[in-house]
Amino acid sequence: MEQEILIAQKYESISIAAGRIVHDFNNILTAIFGNVTLAKMYVKPGEKAFEKLTQAEKEFLRAKNLTRQMLNLTDKGELPVKKTVCVTKLLGNSSGLALTDSNVRCEYSLPDDLLPVEVDEGQINQVINNLIINADQAMPEGGTIRLMAENITVGPENSSTMKQGKYVKITIKDEGTGIPKGDLPKIFDPYFTTKTKESGLGLATAYSIIKKHDGYITVESELDAGTTFYIYLPASENGSVSQKDEEGKTLGGKGKILVMDDEKAIRDLSAEMLESIGYEVALARDGAEAIEIYKLAKDSGNPFNVVIMDLTVPGGMGGREAVEKLREIDPGVKAVVSSGYTNDPVMVDFKKYGFSGVIAKPYKFAELSEVLHKTITKTGKHPVSISELIPSHSAKQMADIQREAIN
Repeated sequence: MEQEILIAQKYESISIAAGRIVHDFNNILTAIFGNVTLAKMYVKPGEKAFEKLTQAEKEFLRAKNLTRQMLNLTDKGELPVKKTVCVTKLLGNSSGLALTDSNVRCEYSLPDDLLPVEVDEGQINQVINNLIINADQAMPEGGTIRLMAENITVGPENSSTMKQGKYVKITIKDEGTGIPKGDLPKIFDPYFTTKTKESGLGLATAYSIIKKHDGYITVESELDAGTTFYIYLPASENGSVSQKDEEGKTLGGKGKILVMDDEKAIRDLSAEMLESIGYEVALARDGAEAIEIYKLAKDSGNPFNVVIMDLTVPGGMGGREAVEKLREIDPGVKAVVSSGYTNDPVMVDFKKYGFSGVIAKPYKFAELSEVLHKTITKTGKHPVSISELIPSHSAKQMADIQREAIN
């Protein structure tokens, strides 16, 4: 019992440290990736610099997944920040990355009518990556992994382990060495592994992630006959995924955005990115300053369309407290919460805390533009530029208002 207590205490310490490291690292990644994206705007496709910047973007995705794995190594884990995702694209991207430089090939059976799913894309990518890598390692001489997906409906007659409803069933089948029958009940246990150089956390993490998505994962295997994993993910109720969103295009916009973040690099980067696609931007260092700037703009008749708020500000007012005070000033305020602490409940159930949208750090430029576009246009009206609303307010006057609030 003493040994178990010591392990639990050590695990808790790791969890706290991992959370803080991931938060800081996500802020750094956000600044790096944002600047890479901006740099690509100044070079032409086909140039050597463009190719290098594109490669840097790909490496960013690897670093982003690493931060997620760091959190999932702890019992705190990372709560899913969900969005509607196309299953076909999700599986293609995950498997392609996992089989780089491998002598194993992947065969796909993915029908065109697959329903979209509401998932945290990075977390599900991690699950698929883990399973594909395991299948690859089970076939050292090469072979084929069959990756299939289909729509299914779980009814009363077969809902003993899952809620009733529509699901997308994902099947990952290999031709490898298989798993001994006695080991099958233990493969999702933390730290259980038959490999000498593995931690035994890969399948435990996969199980935890799928469970947090209200899904189900199971396995079948026979020695020397291969292994098959089945993943069931609830189908999205939001309908199909728009092609525009799936292509990850940066969406232009009109309107006025207030960005609150304690990191100067992220404030400056956000301003440059948003101004480049048509928005007017003001900046705040913490929640208190954001409230003052927001109130001055509203009183002047020139309000903000959206406020982007960092959730955690060391030594200052963060987004959670600030949005409550903003709602007292303006019950119709539209606020987007942003943080590297993706395991914070506010990031998962943002509407409960008064936010209209959410974006987890680190994020792509296209993701930020998409969240803003959706938040502004929720009323069904196209956002109107400030200059169209009040022509008498010049850019200089707006800058004076911001400086007055800061002073």
